Formats: sequence, C-alpha cells, structure tokens
Amino acid sequence: MEISFNKTKILATVGPASNSYERLLDLVKEGVDAFRLNFSHGEYAAHQEVINHVREINRQHGTTVCLVQDLQGPKIRVGEVENGGVEIKEGQIVKILCDGSVSNTNHLATGYTELAKDVSVGDAILLDDGKLELSVVSTDKDCTIEARVKYGGVVKPRKGINLPDTPVSAPSLTEKDLRDLHFGLDNNVEWVALSFVRRVEDVQEVQRIIKERGKDTRVIAKIEKPEAIKNIDEIVQTADALMVARGDLGVEVGMEKVPMIQKMLVEKANKAAKPVIIATQMMESMIENPRPTRAETNDIANAVIDGADALMLSAETAVGAYPIETIRSMSLTIKTVETHSDIFNKTYILNPHSETFFSDSLVANACNLARDTNARAIIGMTKSGYTAFQLAKHRPKSDIFIFTENDSLLTTLNLIWGVRGFHYNKFESTDSTIADIKETLLKGKYIQKGDVFINTASMPMYEQKRTNMIKISIA
Repeated sequence: MEISFNKTKILATVGPASNSYERLLDLVKEGVDAFRLNFSHGEYAAHQEVINHVREINRQHGTTVCLVQDLQGPKIRVGEVENGGVEIKEGQIVKILCDGSVSNTNHLATGYTELAKDVSVGDAILLDDGKLELSVVSTDKDCTIEARVKYGGVVKPRKGINLPDTPVSAPSLTEKDLRDLHFGLDNNVEWVALSFVRRVEDVQEVQRIIKERGKDTRVIAKIEKPEAIKNIDEIVQTADALMVARGDLGVEVGMEKVPMIQKMLVEKANKAAKPVIIATQMMESMIENPRPTRAETNDIANAVIDGADALMLSAETAVGAYPIETIRSMSLTIKTVETHSDIFNKTYILNPHSETFFSDSLVANACNLARDTNARAIIGMTKSGYTAFQLAKHRPKSDIFIFTENDSLLTTLNLIWGVRGFHYNKFESTDSTIADIKETLLKGKYIQKGDVFINTASMPMYEQKRTNMIKISIA
C-alpha cells in the first residue's frame, strides 16, 4: 500500500464520519498515523468496532497505526436544558444548582455535586468554551450558587463549564474514566490520554493501574489547566507524552497566553525526549468547508516548526463533511514545511550524571554523523523503545528506521516524530543483522544503492542491552 510519509505524525479522531473500515483505510492512505478514540462520546461496542478495524488494517496492509484512548476526565457540564436552550442576559442574576436537574428559565443545573463547595464569591464561571461568562455573587457551599451574567447568550444542553479561578476538587480519574481505562487496557490500546491533569500524582495513578494490569500502555498528560502549567516539570518527567489541549487551556488561562505556552511545552517535551501532540481547532473550518483557512494552514506550519511530534484533528475527522480532504490538506502542509532544513538537527547538552549518559551521547553522535555524512537513514534496534525516543529527540533529517521483535512496541512508536518501525527477531551477529536490515530496506525501497546509512546497536546483539555501537554503512 502506497502511503505518504511525513516526519510529523497525524492523529485523527474517529467518529460517525470516519468509523467504517473503508473510511479508516482511506484516512491511513492519506497519512493518518494514529487514531483517537474519544471516550466523551460513543458506546463501547462502537469503540470496539473501530479498534478491530484498525488492527485489521495493520494486519492486511502491513501498517503500524496506533490507537490513543482519550479519557473524558472530570469535565463539568450543564445537564439537559428545557426546549433545547435557555437565554441568559447581561446583568441578570442566575441560580446554579448542583442537583443534576433539568435547566430552565429559572435556574441552570449541573451534575457536578461539589460545584457550590468549590467556588468562592468573585470566581468566574465560563460556559460553552467561554462564550458565556458569569461571576459568583454568593454560594451556600452546599448546592446553590447565585451568579451575575457578564456575557449572556443561549445555554445549550451538555455544554462544558470552566472554572479558571477555582481549584476543582473532582479527581482527575472519575469512575467512568476508570471503567473506560479498563476497557482500553483489555484491548491493549497503545496510548491513553488523561484529561485535566493537574499534578504529577494524576499521571502516576493511571500508570499504577496499567502496571497492575501488566500492560504496556503509555500515558499522555493533557495540559489544559493552569495547575498543570505550575507543575509542568514534574509532569513532563513522569508522563510518557504531552498533549497541548488548546481548547480548555485557552478558556482556563486566556487564549492570548496559549501560543507561548504551546512553544514552552513543545520545547520541554522535546528536551525530555517525550512526544508532544498539538490539539484543538487545527482545521476547524474544514468541518464544513473543503479547504482550510490561511490561518489554519499557518497554525499547522508553526506547530511543525515548533517541533510537535503529532498534530491532532478532532471534529474535523470525527463528524466533519470532509475528513479525507482534511488529512490530505494537513499532510501536504506538513510535507511542504518539512522540505526546509532549519527544523532539523537539534542539539542538546546532555547530563553527564544521567545513568543513560553513555548511550544518550552515542545516539546524539549518531545523529551528528548522519547530518555530516548526509545519511539517508539512521537505524536503531530496541526492545524497550528507548533508542527510538532518543533518536527522534534530535530531529535528524535522515529517516529513522527502528527494528524490534516487540510487535506492540511497533505500533506504539507510530506516534513519535520521524519513526518508522519494522518487525525483526533475528538478533545474531552484528554483521549478519546489519546486512539483513540493509536488504529489508533496499527491498522496501526505503534506501537505494549507494545511500549512506548509520547503524546503532548494542553489542553483543543477543544481550539486547543499551545502545553502545555506531557503524556507518553504504547500501
């Protein structure tokens, strides 16, 4: 199957517009590397079908597309609303009840029972991604809040509530999330994204459950709360990847701060060799239009230049009218930006006291060698995936080909910048393995006769320890 390969990966959300086998296959052909299962919507049966389709595509077509399960987290919402919506006007005093009742002209209601306890007088309450804003006038710290409307409009059912000034007491992992997580682990999803992460313990809790279940699933911390920004260094260190969830982040911290936060998060993630995903409204207009706006195209280009590992589409591919065109357009923009050399070859000062210092500096030197010799490819062999993450960190211009006998790792690595994985289980002598790999790449037309390629490996091969060797070869 002919697939276009960019270094920056594409993560597409699955929904009614994209959940059939044929449609998923078409999206993969256009350049989707990973699919997001959004557990804020959909029944298990529908998610199960998508999981089966994606695994089948990998089997039939030799692809390594991975799955990202996105947990809903403690998203606070308005409940049902009479007549499909009620209008609130500027200056009006509105009652908000925490009893899960149906909202009407007399009061709004939420199923989040702690809201009156959490808020204080003067706190802002934002509805529907900040389109409507209220300010708390009083709270009985039990079930009833009174708030003055600052910016009015129509309150629609199930719309989100954001509390930028309020430390929310709801746990990051709700009971629903816990059930969903076990469903994802039963299906061996490669990545799970945790919503509304606030502190490092939120991530550790999910990692603990994964470990208890004996699974290899990796955890993506979604950064969308001001508290997460405060605790960012610990979160980067502990999580396996980051997602810059610009929707809720923009509402919570103010959208004018998001561009610089995005750049800061990408830089920290790159430095720590952790994948980072940019999400929300990347091609929002393509939900309804066959072409993106200039601003959206610029946004994609900037995310690539910043150093994102993956760019995410939400409603565009889940419910949009033009999912295929959206991927094609995003893929073309990524490809165009990636023809410029100033996004490649990042250098880092390594920590000589790190226990992985020797192998890290070897990988860094392999990337420098690839740059200096204009090598077509860098080849890594890995059991844990560590070498793949480290190679990608330096953003080499050469292709990164990773060989491993661990099949679930092959799909996991599909989310990482520049990495393409191959199954390989004949780790014998170094020479025969390198010759073997060369043949595989020549046969697949990944390299051509005369191309320079750099091998990294661990000797002796059969021990499969940390990378300790670089070899330069010519195809």
